[in-house]
Amino acid sequence: MKKENIITKKSFDFAVKTVNLYKLLVETHKEYILSKQLLRSGTSVGANIRESQNAESTADFIHKLSIAQKECDETIYWLDLLEATSFLNKNEHFKVRNEAQELLKIIRSIILTTKQNRVKNYKSKNYN
Repeated sequence: MKKENIITKKSFDFAVKTVNLYKLLVETHKEYILSKQLLRSGTSVGANIRESQNAESTADFIHKLSIAQKECDETIYWLDLLEATSFLNKNEHFKVRNEAQELLKIIRSIILTTKQNRVKNYKSKNYN
C-alpha cells in the first residue's frame, strides 16, 4: 500500500477550499476579478506539486516546487487584498490564509531539504 503524500493531500484540499471560496465570492458578492485571480493561483499550487511528483530530475522537482511556492505566495496576496477590500471577513481570511501559510512553509522546507541533499550527494560522489 502506497504511503499518503502529505503535501499532495494538503495542496489538493487547499485547491478545493479555493474553488469553494471563489464560488462564494461570485455568488455572494458578485466579485469576478480578484476571485478569479485567487482561483487561478490557489489551484495552481496543487497542480505544480502534482507535477513535481513526476519530475524528470532533481532540478525539475525543485523547479516545479518553486513555481508552487510562488503561486502559494501569490494566493496569500489575493487573500489579503480580498480581506482589505471587505470581500472576505477576518474569520474567512484567517482560516484560508493560515492554510496557505502552512503550505508555503512546507513547500519551502521541501525545496531547502532537497537542495541540501543534492549538495551532500554531489560532495559524497566527488570525495569518495
